[in-house]
This record gives sequence, C-alpha cells and structure tokens, in this order.
Amino acid sequence: MVQIYTCQNGVRIVSEHVPYVRSVTIGIWVDAGSRYELPHENGITHFIEHMLFKGTATRSAHQIAQAFDRIGGEINAFTSKENTCYFTKVLDHHGEHAIDMLADMFFNSALREDDLERERQVVGEEILMSEDAADDDIHEKLWYEMYPKDALGLPILGTAETLATFDADMIRNYMDKHYAPENVVISIAGNISTALIRHIEKLFGYYERTEKFVKSALTYPEFTAGHYKEERDIEQSHIALSYPAISCKNPDFYSFVALNNLIGGNMSSRLFQGVREDRGLAYSIYSYETAYADIGTFTIYSSTTNKQMPLLVETIDATLHDIVTNGITHEELTNAKEQLKASVVLGIESMETRMSRNGKAELIFGRHKTIDEVIAGVDAISMEACDRLIQTIFTKERATAIINGTEQEA
Repeated sequence: MVQIYTCQNGVRIVSEHVPYVRSVTIGIWVDAGSRYELPHENGITHFIEHMLFKGTATRSAHQIAQAFDRIGGEINAFTSKENTCYFTKVLDHHGEHAIDMLADMFFNSALREDDLERERQVVGEEILMSEDAADDDIHEKLWYEMYPKDALGLPILGTAETLATFDADMIRNYMDKHYAPENVVISIAGNISTALIRHIEKLFGYYERTEKFVKSALTYPEFTAGHYKEERDIEQSHIALSYPAISCKNPDFYSFVALNNLIGGNMSSRLFQGVREDRGLAYSIYSYETAYADIGTFTIYSSTTNKQMPLLVETIDATLHDIVTNGITHEELTNAKEQLKASVVLGIESMETRMSRNGKAELIFGRHKTIDEVIAGVDAISMEACDRLIQTIFTKERATAIINGTEQEA
C-alpha cells in the first residue's frame, strides 16, 4: 500500500512498505527536466545531476563513492525531459545513513571550480559519444524536427556551446528556481521503518523555497512534421519516424501502450515479424510510445543498408497502412493485454521499479493506482479504443529523421 505524507514545507514523502524484502530503495524526485530550461540553459539540468556527485563541504566525490561501497549500496541518478531523480538502493538497516549522504549531496554540493571543469569535460565526452552513435543521435534529431520551437525538442545533454557557459552561479540560480520543496518528492520502497520516514522528514521537511522559485508549466507544444537527413561515414543507414499521439493523462493511455506492443514493441509484433523475420531487412526494428503530461508521440526506428532502405520504408508503410485499413485482430489485442499485465506484475518484484513508479505518479498525477486497478484498466482496453487511436495517430503527417551511411565495396 502506498502512503503519502506531506511535510510542512510541501515536500512529499511517498512510501510503499514491503516487509518481505531486506532492502530499501530511496529516490529524490525533482520536478525539473530539460523541458523547463531556457534556451541558454539547455543541458544544465543534466549537468547539475552530475555535479551533485562531485562532493560537498564535508565529503569529496571519492568519499561519497567510498561510503556507498562500504555499505554495499548502489547510488545513481538520471535526467529526463520532465524530471530528475537521485536514488540509492541499500540494505534496510543502512537506510538512514544512505539518505544522510543523499541529503548532503542535495543541499550542500560544493560546486568547486576545478570540479566544474573536470565534469564539463566528462559531459562533453558524453555528448560526443551520443553524437557518434547514430542509433542514439537520430532520436535527438527527430525530436528537434518534431518540436523545433520548444525545449522538448532540444537534447537533454545540451550542446558543447551551452555546456561551456555553465558555472556555479548559473547552477545555484537554476536550483533556486526549480529545486523548491513543492517540486520535490521522496519516494521509498522496501522494508521501511517509521524511524526512516521521520528521519527523511527531519532532513527534507523544513527547508524553504527562495524568491527565485518558478512554477514549472506545461507548454503543450505543437507537433511539426519536419524532415531531417544527413550523410555519415558509417556502414548502416538509420531511420526514425514519429507521429503525434496522446498524453499519459488521456483515458486511452493503456490502449496506446497495448497498441505499441503489437505494432513494434516485442518479437511477435507486426513490424518485427514483417521486417526482420519475414524479409530479413534489419537486425533492429522497434517502436515505442512517449507520453508526457501534455503531449505524446509514437516512434518507429530501424537500421539497414542503403540498398535495402527503400524496401524497409516500404514495408513499414505497408504495415501501418494495413493497420489503418483493416485494424488489429482480437488475438493481437489479447496477447498485448497479457504482456502488459505481466510487465506490471513482474515489475513490482523490483523495489527500484516500485520507487520509480510511485515517484513519477506523485509528480505527474498526484495519485496512485493499485496493481489491481492497473490490471483492471488493462483488461478494459477495447478494440474500439484501439481503432480510435489508430485513426487518430496514423492518419496524421509524420516527422522523419534519416542518417544515411556510405556503404563500402566488398
């Protein structure tokens, strides 16, 4: 059972007690993602995530890493377009010690100049690594084509140009704007004690927002059917195409996820069978749904040789045309629903999954569904809802990104 406690300053503590495990996973969720950055701040949310690991007034970066290793714990973080999460997984009796260190990192990051310079180099390498990987970079290019006038279209990592401008003052200013108590959720899952909850409240329940606080607002950006194409000195060619879809708050969201599963989300999907198994056109072919609080997209990605690219695109288009014209089968929908239910049920065996699920639910929805409610929602998916989504999504103009490789002679 998920319980929510709101501290006097607005920080929310979301806990799910699982007495049969001997671990606890704790995540600090911040309603600050790259979509809330100003143009000159692009990449700063992710850079802050890195800098919080670089040491505090009392702990160096090495001491932080050593402290978690000493208790056999794991610590990590990630930045998305919507939020940032700093999390740890430790044995249950180390919970208070782990949150002490997370709180020190969260509130007392030193932001030393030499650390800033070193981490600037690290993130710079991360940007270059992403750009070198065409199967990764193509999605960044696609997002820019979809939302060229909104921060959603910009890379989470930022650019070399924006990265070079970040300093301690910019970081503190950004954190003052976005790391306010109202934007923070502490999500905990595992063998939780009352003492741990009280300790978290003591650490996070009394700090105050500054006058610089800015309430994050959804932008509802308009989808643009842009087209990107470039040539690279690589062996394979890559293609990603995307359609405007629905948000995670749409009543048909479960149907959206099921539809993705049967179109390109698994090995029995239409695209995997048609492109890879039947024709051998590609090793990698898949689709995925992206659903934010205000907008959503449906994306298909694949890679193949230049020679086979026209046939690959033709096969993808024929698959989608058949779905638009003839719909899906009851068997496909039944299988997709069972896959979804299995994913939900198997996922709760992981405390990290529970922590993540609860943290995002509190930030985005402010409410929590039980597993039985989720399964009931999946069972309620109808052919009519899927048909409605098919006509809503795949009859619209799409955005496309293509990176063509230069094939070598054998």
